[in-house]
Formats: sequence, C-alpha cells, structure tokens
Amino acid sequence: MSSDTSGKTVLVTGGSGYLAGWVIVGLLQRGYRVRTTLRDLSREKQVRAALTREVDSADLLSFYAADMLSDEGWDAATAGADYVLHVASPMGQGEMKPDLVRPAREGTLRVLNAAARAGVQRVVYTSSTVAAQSATVPGELQPRSDESTWTDVQQKGLPEYPRSKTLAERAAWEFIERDRSGMTLTTVLPGMILGPVMKDHISGSLELIFRLLTGRFPAIPHIGFAITDTRELVDLHLRAMLAPEAANQRFLGVGDFLWVEEIASLLRERLGAAAAKVPTRKLPDLIVRLAALFQYEARFMLPLLGKRREYNVAKAANVLDWRPRPARDAVLTCAESILRSGLV
Repeated sequence: MSSDTSGKTVLVTGGSGYLAGWVIVGLLQRGYRVRTTLRDLSREKQVRAALTREVDSADLLSFYAADMLSDEGWDAATAGADYVLHVASPMGQGEMKPDLVRPAREGTLRVLNAAARAGVQRVVYTSSTVAAQSATVPGELQPRSDESTWTDVQQKGLPEYPRSKTLAERAAWEFIERDRSGMTLTTVLPGMILGPVMKDHISGSLELIFRLLTGRFPAIPHIGFAITDTRELVDLHLRAMLAPEAANQRFLGVGDFLWVEEIASLLRERLGAAAAKVPTRKLPDLIVRLAALFQYEARFMLPLLGKRREYNVAKAANVLDWRPRPARDAVLTCAESILRSGLV
C-alpha cells in the first residue's frame, strides 16, 4: 500500500458514525488531510473531541455541513479532494417501517455526482454483505457468497436495511458505468462490524455486545453473523482507496461466522463477573416470529433464524493482500472497550 500522503485530501462522509470515526483516525495517523461531513455542524465540537482522543492531528481535520437528502454542501465538501470514502449509511434502528432506501440511494448518488464534478480520483463506498446474499435454501448452511453474488431485493420478507444497501450499491455501479469524468469506484462489503468503542455512546452493530453485557437480551435468538473487525475494515478501505488494481472492483471484507449463542458463551468465559448479565436462555424461533409482527428488530432477525452465511474473501486477499482478524478477537475487543468506557 502506497505511503505517499503528501498534500492528499480525503473526504469521509458521516463523521459522527462509528466506522467513519475510525476511518478518519486511520487517515490522520497516515498524514492525510481529512474532511468529514455532518448534518449539523453544532456536533463538530463533540465529534472532534472524540477523534482527538485517538489521534493528535486535529489541524489536518475539517468539517462540512452536508445531508444525504439534500444537494446543499456536497460540492463544497468534495472540492479539491483526491479521494472520497462514502461510509455514511442509515440504519433505521427501532423503527417498524424505516425509510432507508431513499437516503441510502439518493445520498450515494449525491456523493458520486459531487465527486465526479470535483475531479475526485476514486470513491470507496461502504456497502455490506447484506447486499451479497445468495437465495435462501432449506437447512442451516447457506450457499457461500462471493463478489458476483447480489441480494434479490424482490424476495419476500427482505428487511429494509438489506434492500437499501443493495439498491444503493447497484445505483453506484450504474452511475460509474455512465460517468465520463475518469473517476473510479471501489465497494467494500463488511459483515457485522465489531471493535473498540470511540465515543461515549453505543451505535450500530455494537448494540449487540452492549445488550448482551447489560442483560437487555432476555434470551438468545438462534441467529448469527459473519463478523468484520473495525481495525481490519479501516485497513481494507485504505487499501481499496490506493491500489490501482482496486479500480471499479467489489471486495467482500468479512471474517468468521459466529452464532449469538457462541458470542454470549465467549463473553461469559473470558470476562467472568463482568459478563454476569449475559443471558444463557435460548429464545424460541416462534417468539421471534410473533414479535416480528410489531417490532422492527425482530423482523430484521427473521431471515437470519437458523441460517449460517459465510463469504469467500479470496479476492481481497489476492488483490489487496488483506486478511480478516479472527471474529473472537473483534468480539472481545469490543466488549472490553465497552467495559473500560464505563458505558456498562
């Protein structure tokens, strides 16, 4: 991976987000000038404080106001940037019928349009393994996905989040096929992102570990996830940004699959008394199905019940020399970081 960062400027979208924060830290540590976007600049002080606790390069970081549902601000944010890492994405946690497709798809196209107008060399877009899922088959083990796999957005019962990620990534590839600016696109598809906590609150996929540690899961559902360590994901984004071979390529960046039951057992085994509230009881599938009638989180679980999905990451290994960290490391790092932060 090239180490020449002299004079290079990178825009990272959604600077208040979990992954975006660590991406910004990784870039600052390597000497890049970094810009990031916030919907509301009143949050700049809070976000800057969290970032500067991790890296002493505040003079290289600047903030711009931009919203994924508005054209305003994107031209200013991208002007003069060499690269754009489009990390921001709506999650819709806690909502029964979240509108995720519109902000994900329209926001991605806004970023790409502004980047093309600004003469950006490459955009790296953070997609997700939920955009690369094979059709569900009977039984536990599902067909192994690779970069040629696309989630069928027409399938019955598909939650809004995988629909939004799939349609947004599809729109990005359609855009780049028409674009004549010379800009290239690379997409990175992580699994459940776990790793160290940065800020004084929990968001995104870290909620799973937080809820297990605090006993907010009354019982353990029979679901699982292929896990991506935050630290390796930051590295993958930077490799995707710089490698000539990554131009207009799609890369799965994901590690081991773990059932939530395995995660809970690991926490109890390694954390001792600190994991006293981690549940041991199993949640029957029937309860999840009933809860899905009125609760978004339960509806999100339905396609995951009893299904083990794994991914072929040979392309990232062969093209970018990238290797995932063991999922157990990501789980324990996340849990230990949450405990040290005093959030539990």
